[in-house]
Amino acid sequence: MRDGWKKAGLIGLGTVLGVLLSLNFSAVAQREAKLPIPYEDLQLLSAVFGKIKSDYVEQVSDEKLIKEAIHGMVRGLDPHSDFLDADAFKELQVSTQGRFGGLGIEVGVEDGFIRVVSPIEDTPAFRAGVQAGDLIVKIDDTATRGMPLSKAVEKMRGKPGTEVVLTLQRKGADALITVTLTREEISVKSVRAKMLEPGYGYIRVRNFQERTGEDLAKALRDFYKQGELKGLVLDVRSDPGGLLNQAVAVSAAFLPKDALVVYTDGRTPDARMRLTASREHYMRGRGEDYLRDLPAGVKKVPLVVLVDGGTASASEIVAGALQDHKRATVMGMGTFGKGSVQTILPLGSSAGLKLTTARYYTPSGRSIQAKGIEPDVAIDDGRDSPNRIREANLERHLETNKPGAAATPPPGASARPSPQDKDEKQAPPPRFEFGAPAEDFQLRQAINHLKGEPVVASNRTQSAAATTPSSLAAPAKDKPAAVK
Repeated sequence: MRDGWKKAGLIGLGTVLGVLLSLNFSAVAQREAKLPIPYEDLQLLSAVFGKIKSDYVEQVSDEKLIKEAIHGMVRGLDPHSDFLDADAFKELQVSTQGRFGGLGIEVGVEDGFIRVVSPIEDTPAFRAGVQAGDLIVKIDDTATRGMPLSKAVEKMRGKPGTEVVLTLQRKGADALITVTLTREEISVKSVRAKMLEPGYGYIRVRNFQERTGEDLAKALRDFYKQGELKGLVLDVRSDPGGLLNQAVAVSAAFLPKDALVVYTDGRTPDARMRLTASREHYMRGRGEDYLRDLPAGVKKVPLVVLVDGGTASASEIVAGALQDHKRATVMGMGTFGKGSVQTILPLGSSAGLKLTTARYYTPSGRSIQAKGIEPDVAIDDGRDSPNRIREANLERHLETNKPGAAATPPPGASARPSPQDKDEKQAPPPRFEFGAPAEDFQLRQAINHLKGEPVVASNRTQSAAATTPSSLAAPAKDKPAAVK
């Protein structure tokens, strides 16, 4: 038996070493040749592999053990790194193109469970009352604890017309919530625009897809066909992010040519970038420049950017760039704080690695990571619970700048709820359609700001104080701060 275990262990060690080689381990070793190969740790991994092969109650395939080892290795780094098999690669392409059969939920991982980041408007999940912050504890009859995010997404996606049952755990609810949803073809158009009243336009960016910059440019041209704008609201509330080049495109629409939008810093030369409001950084060298002939007024129109605790990643880049360049007034609540860059690294023809490789910084040198963007004018509409999860609350989140640096959650983001808070009853946040002024408190305040009228800071009490803005969101003449 001992010889059999030893043989299995040696086979396991060889297999694991082969996998590490397929993961470009050799390239990393060459780049950092001074680091010793951790033979003892690899022997421990091999020993565990061998013990499972010989003693586990059921037979487990080598492929399953190796893939699970890879998943665990990557998942242990931070909440956003992941190993991508062929199905996950396909899912990544679908998510950036904006069309799929599913439920309409943006999801992430929290405490080993699948967490709802945001339901997408006018989808089965949104209509059923699924809320941001809900934990999906079961999909049909399968518990999600420890389930890879890609696997959970795969189980929720499917042929339109088929049903799926979600079991949800909601903060403040007395019991688990079960909802039966019918899948639909989810065609998420990332840009929605309308004229709120003569001279005042509204553009909502739901997420950053392949055509976001192009659709934004079209919306702006359509506005100006109706006459000059007196003010514009750019709404990125509950926008979970998406493609980096599209965040640069949206920012570039309102900024001077070649203005710095964002820069990144990481360990490798490829991870250190400076992205500016220039064609090569949002078009990636392909196609005609859809921002080339925008009406001149777009660069000067008074602008408000609406943000909240669900504003994350690419949408935080836009808010931070327009804020640093004094091009817009940012209003709402502190953002999510996802300031890390994930790079897709191909591993052969059928797998890949989504790996966190850098941190984002705004043009003035502010780190977004675990801090987020603080609004110039805080507007509380009652939706932002003090227990809302943000990047700073996630286990294994990157620190603000570097290991050892303290990350302070933004105002409105509490530390992880304590056990005594578990059973506290909380009123559910109000549900409404973004962009409907009659219901949308923050939008009404944005319009007031653009008109120079009093702005009400909170919708939680009738005695909320009103403030008169000292200046409109007109483009400032100040030069942007230098990069630190």
